[in-house]
Amino acid sequence: MNASTDSSSSRAIDTRAIERAVRRMAQAAEPPWLHAEAARRMAEKLPMIRRTPGAVLQWSGFLGASEALLREAYPQAQQLVVEPALVRRERAAPTPAPWWSPRRWAGAAATAAPLTEEAVTPGSVQLLWSNMALHGHADPTALFAQWHRALAVDGFLMFSTFGPGTLAELRALYRERGWGSPMAEFVDMHDLGDMLVAAGFADPVMDQEVLRLNWADAAAVLAELRGLGANADTRRVAGLRTPRWQQRLIEALQTLGGSDGRPALSFELVYGHAFKAAPRPRVAAHTEVGLDEMRQMVRSRRGT
Repeated sequence: MNASTDSSSSRAIDTRAIERAVRRMAQAAEPPWLHAEAARRMAEKLPMIRRTPGAVLQWSGFLGASEALLREAYPQAQQLVVEPALVRRERAAPTPAPWWSPRRWAGAAATAAPLTEEAVTPGSVQLLWSNMALHGHADPTALFAQWHRALAVDGFLMFSTFGPGTLAELRALYRERGWGSPMAEFVDMHDLGDMLVAAGFADPVMDQEVLRLNWADAAAVLAELRGLGANADTRRVAGLRTPRWQQRLIEALQTLGGSDGRPALSFELVYGHAFKAAPRPRVAAHTEVGLDEMRQMVRSRRGT
């Protein structure tokens, strides 16, 4: 196991388990259905943003399932994508279009080749969008700090992630039978709001909703859950489960069905939104302000 505990805000998760899950999802033909549904719901909030971004950055493009939505919302914006190294390796970049192809003349809305996290120019984008990626990171505050650096002053952040109410029925089922933990803990939206402030964001707004999904049978439940991730809890039962135990799990999942016999589980979706405010230097008897910081404050006052 490789549990990350680098700071006080870090989560005790098995990052190797996360990597295996990301690799498996990246090998699929399409991102998970639930990711696409979360993207659609988050995009419904875009009309509330008055400013039109000149550059949009998706953090984890393929698994975020958001490209079409963002291109439709901001057809004139430059579209940029940060793709995790695992996803870049599993999904080879498309062959460049020949010089005569219409794809080469698609204008500002064309999506550039995926970037690494380190290649993002600080202060270069006005919207940073991350759909269903945050819960795969061990240290949310450190990731928020990366997002803060990438945004221009007055740029805005929008993200979604799983909340602690996700799969509450499955947690109860495991607890009642003494099967250990079925998944790592997810961060509460109020704690995420505090982390946004700690990372330098202003006016964070957090929201959540619970989706209750059902399936034809328990086997379909397990297939869906495998497509969504993995058990990255460092406290999970060590070793491999037996076929006999898996059969007991299927029987237990079947009991979660209603009158129609279809097992159902809940997913809490958490949405976050915040702005990058102009820097405010601390005032003291002797205060030094860097040139770049001064330029940002001047631009903010002029409203540019």
